[in-house]
Amino acid sequence: MKWPLRCWPAKKLRACLYATMCAGVVACGPDRNGDSAKDAGEAKNNMSAAKGGGGGGTERATAAGAVSASTSVRKPVVLFFGTSLTAGYGLDPEQAFPSLIEKKAQADSLPITAVNAGLSGETTAGAARRIDWVLRTPADLVVIEGGANDALRGLPPDAARANLESVIAAVRQKQPHAKIVLIQMEAPPNFGAAYTRSFRSVYTDVAKKEQIPLLPFLLDGVAGIPRLNQADGVHPNLAGERIVADNLWRALKPHIAQLDRGVKRG
Repeated sequence: MKWPLRCWPAKKLRACLYATMCAGVVACGPDRNGDSAKDAGEAKNNMSAAKGGGGGGTERATAAGAVSASTSVRKPVVLFFGTSLTAGYGLDPEQAFPSLIEKKAQADSLPITAVNAGLSGETTAGAARRIDWVLRTPADLVVIEGGANDALRGLPPDAARANLESVIAAVRQKQPHAKIVLIQMEAPPNFGAAYTRSFRSVYTDVAKKEQIPLLPFLLDGVAGIPRLNQADGVHPNLAGERIVADNLWRALKPHIAQLDRGVKRG
């Protein structure tokens, strides 16, 4: 799925890019989930368990990753690490796709605790700097969504490749038992076909090198469709977010089904 040309009218694109570069926020507007981090403290506060919508992600995930006293079955923790697309820019926290996926997993008898570690305006370089703090939350599966802001700013694909590899290396070092999946992202067409091809190949290259699953383009079936996006033309509205969650759940479900749900002993 490529970014359709119609979703990037020149006037809106220039305005969005200008706001993105000046403010460091991909969305060209205020974020109901919180402004972009100006320092590390703000970045830390943005991470939350999907249902909670506020702080306490680490504590809730730790408890959920333990064995449930009532069911004697362990509930795996899935950490969604990404940008405003993961954070659910412009939506209530429970409407962001990590929370929607948690509900789908419950409905399919594969309960998880979803931790939303999305941060608006973050590039892959920022992700590489932030990942160590995020990994204080024990996770069984880390879902990496990154690169959208790199593409909007025309940053070098090679840098994004190196940064994503750094994020994966950090996960493996700090949580060697956690599984990792990477989500495909795409560049808008305004920087030319060569840039778009180079950016797309980053994800296949990283997934192949690191031997991790590559999930389909996050915004497949949503990007460029006005009725499924907010006024900025970049972030899904609730209808679009539900499609994102449906698509991602289909790709994630086989991986979540394999997570450890060991029965309590003693």
